[in-house]
Amino acid sequence: MYLIDTHSHIYDEAFDDDRDAVIERCKAAGVGRIMLPDIDSGSRGRMFDLARRHPSLCLPMAGLHPTSVNDNPRWRDELDAVERLLREPPVERLYGIGETGLDLYWSDAYLTEQTESLHAQIELALQYDLPVVIHTRSAWERMTDVIRAYRGRGLRGIFHAFSADPDLYRTLRACGDFVFGIGGVATFRNGRLDEAVRAIALDEMVLETDSPYLTPEPLRGRRNESSYLTYICEKVAAVKGLAPDEVAAATSLTAERIFRLDPLGGR
Repeated sequence: MYLIDTHSHIYDEAFDDDRDAVIERCKAAGVGRIMLPDIDSGSRGRMFDLARRHPSLCLPMAGLHPTSVNDNPRWRDELDAVERLLREPPVERLYGIGETGLDLYWSDAYLTEQTESLHAQIELALQYDLPVVIHTRSAWERMTDVIRAYRGRGLRGIFHAFSADPDLYRTLRACGDFVFGIGGVATFRNGRLDEAVRAIALDEMVLETDSPYLTPEPLRGRRNESSYLTYICEKVAAVKGLAPDEVAAATSLTAERIFRLDPLGGR
């Protein structure tokens, strides 16, 4: 089984004590690539350090998280830093823009600033022909309004931690070359994602852990890690009535297409 974790923060301080062991477990579980979404300048150095240590496994992006915009008077400077990274990447390659998006869970006081940041990063994705990784929390209606504005412009990307209904999946899919990240919430007893998982075409779905967050059942309560992607794969397979190997193969091909990755091991 070959899996790609399309969203993992294993550069986070939560892994400082055992990161090498975490990476070995992920390899043993069949996870051949780990996509690293950026948060902001506070953690970016650790992300690039990890990418340099494991250049074929840990593949970095550049972006500014919506909650890093909140109450940050220098958020536009952060955006400028993202653009500089794209012009002169400190590693061999950057694989996407993000994670960016809208997060109104804690407050809607910074909606204007988050929206400006999102638009700026989408424009960078178009300029540099990179996928955009979109975070949405308590903001699906506003997010849909933003994405509709880019219909027909060739935008591609991932709706990270997709948690909306099948109708919204179809609406967003019609706006560009978008695929949908399915993670640990799909395994939760109260996650209510079975209907969406059944509706999303297998070749429009990717798998993710969002490590160290959103640990899947039956390990909920522990720190999440990329090796746990197998639990998510098995859940998707059960909901769709497929073999886990089939889900792993299809979602990995989709991730390779969206991020324009060479097939691993000459597949």
